Amino acid sequence: MIVSKAFFSVSSPSVNHGPKVPKPEFAFVGRSNVGKSSLINMLCRQKNLAHTSAKPGKTQLINYFIINDEWYLVDLPGYGYAKASKNVLSKLDKMIRDYVNLSPKLVNLFVLIDSRHALQAIDLEFMQMLGEAGIPFSIIYTKADKLGPNALKTNLEKIESALLEYWEELPPRFITSSEKGIGRDEVLNYIENILQTV
Repeated sequence: MIVSKAFFSVSSPSVNHGPKVPKPEFAFVGRSNVGKSSLINMLCRQKNLAHTSAKPGKTQLINYFIINDEWYLVDLPGYGYAKASKNVLSKLDKMIRDYVNLSPKLVNLFVLIDSRHALQAIDLEFMQMLGEAGIPFSIIYTKADKLGPNALKTNLEKIESALLEYWEELPPRFITSSEKGIGRDEVLNYIENILQTV
């Protein structure tokens, strides 16, 4: 897929106040500081499309970007930001879960996982919720350039071994690096293939 157009559409505090013109939606979610905004900017080849920040928890609304006038890239708030208040965490958690469970145009949810770390309990819990609700999702491993090839391979094998304790078959997985542009074509081609079927 060639991304020829990528524009901000609307920010919404809830799934009920999204874009007025419905189109297929591909959403991105993950723990705070997983590199979501950088990944979105890399996919669209725009440095400032999604706002990046050294401080986690920057995204606190559902942000919709219209891509090629055909589909929406949806930037969901990060979950599990430890420094946020319980009230804020609860509000963001509800926003994410309502979107995931109630958006009629959600086609696929990309769950971002930091490739440098062991599988986190909060990521596992979130993916289990998706599985139980029958939400179609894929996994994107971020920051793959931060480890050497052998260390990356070993860590991803550990993550997937942990996931296979709960799933008989894993969803599609993509290895990415926003800095190096790794995985861009694979993710976009995957989206393009799904669009041909909806």
